[in-house]
Amino acid sequence: MFESVKSLLEEHAEIQAKLSDPSVYADQSVARKLGRRSAQLNGIVEAYNKWNSATEDLEAAKEMADEDPDFAEEVETLTAQLPELEEKLRRLLIPRDENDARDVILEVKGGEGGDEAALFAADLLRMYTRYAEHKGWKVEMISYNESDLGGYKDAQVAIKGKSSDPAEGVYAHLKFEGGVHRVQRVPVTESQGRIHTSAAGVLVLPEVDEPEEVDIHANDLKIDVYRSSGPGGQSVNTTDSAVRITHLPTGIVVAMQNEKSQIQNREAAMRVLRSRLLAHQQEIIDAENSAVRASQIRTMDRSERIRTYNYPENRIADHRTGYKAYNLDAVMDGDLEPVIESCIQMDEEERLAALGE
Repeated sequence: MFESVKSLLEEHAEIQAKLSDPSVYADQSVARKLGRRSAQLNGIVEAYNKWNSATEDLEAAKEMADEDPDFAEEVETLTAQLPELEEKLRRLLIPRDENDARDVILEVKGGEGGDEAALFAADLLRMYTRYAEHKGWKVEMISYNESDLGGYKDAQVAIKGKSSDPAEGVYAHLKFEGGVHRVQRVPVTESQGRIHTSAAGVLVLPEVDEPEEVDIHANDLKIDVYRSSGPGGQSVNTTDSAVRITHLPTGIVVAMQNEKSQIQNREAAMRVLRSRLLAHQQEIIDAENSAVRASQIRTMDRSERIRTYNYPENRIADHRTGYKAYNLDAVMDGDLEPVIESCIQMDEEERLAALGE
């Protein structure tokens, strides 16, 4: 049982040896990758050692049980504990998304519904900000484009965590948020009290730690500068400080206008572009891998309606997992953990099923 653990234990030992060598830290990119992989393996090593120790103790207790009643009691205790230890180790051996430990760039965009959709996009962004605060994560606004009523036509934030443990990673938790979020409520612009349905899109991108991780050639970029504008199209800047970068091979376009200088907007745009290209590369790999699970592709699909927020009923429903609760007010204030846990649990179950095939 657990034949694959041996190679992981050997890999863990090799990484620890490298991390103990001061020369490794001369290249922070290499050191960061080794640290991330070490964090991925630490839990497996710890769980394996506990399972292995319990297994050995059980065998020893069985040998002594006929001579000492105390050992017979220990056999019962260890026999009851072993399945739980086995299940924990088995779950840890589920192949993880290599980006789980990364921070993220999260984008929200008002969809169908005009001003109401933009207001809902702002509500979603506040929900994620409050959730990040509960988790002890840091949120940084990168870019935003406000609507006339104070919502967001689109906005981008960076969310950074503190843990190197992939299970606690920002991307590990937020990657399931990508898709179309539908809201049902009475808009502030509705005078007759009728319930409207509108939507906002969310995209979650793993943030690139080092620029060198994504190969971008200057000749592949088309960079335009223009004058930034505010809600309603009015000019808010008298200089051409806004920047639009088009990555010609993929057609990915990133525009930034919130910083005061062209250089700052360009840096912000490149930061988002690198994350989008990293996600794009992963999509290609997933599409080419015949063993990839459908749920993994779903996390990056912005066209799929994943969740409904029904304000009159105070109800939230996730259409992928079947999760439903009547505490929408608390969820919108950042109490998102049960919803996300339902996605993580579904994902783990599918991965476990795939291991058994």
